Amino acid sequence: MPIVIEQTQKEADKLSAIKTIDSEIETLNELKLSLDANDLTNALDIMQNARNNSGRIIITGMGKSGHIGRKIAASLASTGTPSFFVHPAEASHGDLGMITEDDVVIAISNSGESRELVDILNYCKRFGITVIAITKNPQSSLGSASNIVLKLPNKGEACPLGLAPTSSTTATLVLGDILTIGLIERNGFSKEDFNDRHPGGKLGSILRRVSDLMHTGTEMPVLNENIDIQTALIEMTSKRLGCVGFINSEGYLTGILTDGDLRRCLSPDILNHKAIDLMTKNPKTISPNAMTAEALKLMHDKKITNLFVIENNKPIGVIHIHDLLNNGVA
Repeated sequence: MPIVIEQTQKEADKLSAIKTIDSEIETLNELKLSLDANDLTNALDIMQNARNNSGRIIITGMGKSGHIGRKIAASLASTGTPSFFVHPAEASHGDLGMITEDDVVIAISNSGESRELVDILNYCKRFGITVIAITKNPQSSLGSASNIVLKLPNKGEACPLGLAPTSSTTATLVLGDILTIGLIERNGFSKEDFNDRHPGGKLGSILRRVSDLMHTGTEMPVLNENIDIQTALIEMTSKRLGCVGFINSEGYLTGILTDGDLRRCLSPDILNHKAIDLMTKNPKTISPNAMTAEALKLMHDKKITNLFVIENNKPIGVIHIHDLLNNGVA
C-alpha cells in the first residue's frame, strides 16, 4: 500500500508541474502575440539613447516585481547598459537622489496600482524623466503616468489560487530579456565585452584570453630548427610542457616536436637526427587574444595538447591543455 500511495503522489506532483509549465507557456505565447512592435522599438530607442548619453536604466518595482526587476537590472548592466535597481520604499527616503534627468526609469507592477511607486512617478514627472511601464493594465495609475507601456498578458497566474505571482513574473522576466537582448544587438556587444564584465567564476574562466594563461619568456620551450635531437630532448624535459617549438633564422615558428612524436620516432639512431628532420611542420597555433574556450576546442578537435601562441608568425607563448583544465576551462 505505501508504494501505491507514493506512486500516486508522484503522479500528482508531475501533473501539477506539467499544468504549471503549460500555464506559463500559454502566458508567454500570449506575450508573443500581443507584443506591440512600436512600443518595443520606442522603448529600446529611449534606452539606447540614454546609454549613449551617459544615462542609466533605473529599474523599480515592489515585491515579486522588484525581485524580477533586480535580475533585469543585473542583466542590462552585465551586457553593456549601465543599470541598477532602486527599491520604491527606499526611494521615498532619499534614494530618489540616485535618479538623474539623463536616466530612464522602468517601473514594474502587474496591476499597475502599487502605491509604493507613487513617489518615484511624481519625481519623474517633476524632472521630466522618461518612464517605461511594465504592467498588464495600460489604463492603470502606472500606465497613465508613463511615457511608454509594455503590456503584460492578462492570462491569470499558474498558482491554483490565482494569487501568487507566477505566470506574470515569468512574462516580466522574459520581457526584460527581450529588452536586454535588443540592446546587445543594437550596441554590438561582443564576447570580449562580456568577458570584461565577468572576470570571476565559470564564465570568467571560459572567457579569459589565451594571453592570460600562456607560458612566456624562459618558460617557453623554443629552439632553432637546426638543433640536434638531444638538445631538443633536454629542453623538452626541463620546461616540462611536453613539447618544443622550433624557429628559423628569422624567428618564425616552423615546427613543433612533442613527447608523443619522440615516442613514435624512437630508433637506435634517433640522436643522430636534427630537430628539422622529425618535427611537425606548420603546427596549429593560436592568437594571444583568442578566448581560452577557443583554445580548448582547437586542442580537442585536433587531438593535441599544446598550442604555440604567435604574433606576426613569431612565438610569444605556449599553452598546455592542463593550463586550461586547471583554470576551469571545460
